[in-house]
Amino acid sequence: MNTPSHAILNLVIFNQQLRNQASPAILIGAVLPDVPIFVFYFLMKFVYRLPEQQIWSEVYYQPFWQFIVSIFHSIPLALLGILISHLANWQIIKIGFISMVLHSLLDLPVHNNDAHRHFFPFSNYRFISPVSYWDVNHYGNLAAFGEILLVLGATVFLFPKTKSYLGTGLLVVINLFYWIGYYQFYLKIPH
Repeated sequence: MNTPSHAILNLVIFNQQLRNQASPAILIGAVLPDVPIFVFYFLMKFVYRLPEQQIWSEVYYQPFWQFIVSIFHSIPLALLGILISHLANWQIIKIGFISMVLHSLLDLPVHNNDAHRHFFPFSNYRFISPVSYWDVNHYGNLAAFGEILLVLGATVFLFPKTKSYLGTGLLVVINLFYWIGYYQFYLKIPH
């Protein structure tokens, strides 16, 4: 699932009171699991200047990067964070860890060959879904369409409850980006 989708859907999952009190924690928890992937891509693309094919077919699967990605997508480690923050009465941090768990749960059904080790460090098992959120060989066109419909529905729900111009603007921009991207990648017929 695309990172902005995690942020929007996680906001919908939490109730209005928590959204009002802890939106930054929800948003950070929703995007934090993917931050190592963004750092990885930035380094490989702009520092090492590797081609896309090599980045995503070789380097991404190297043990070091898989270890880092696994830590940030680990449901057991996030649950441990929930427990520790609960015992320490760090409610905002606890909400951030809950949001991280939600991120991983939303990823499970839409990752095929790029599945994460969600049960790390207790297991290296990867749930290989028959569906991919991006790969057309694994229903990526349908999954992407479903994702943008979910995001659109979540946006319709959140829009009247969003109290800042920045928040409403971001919702609009993300939806436009998704619809334009869907057209460009899945519907546009090459000439």
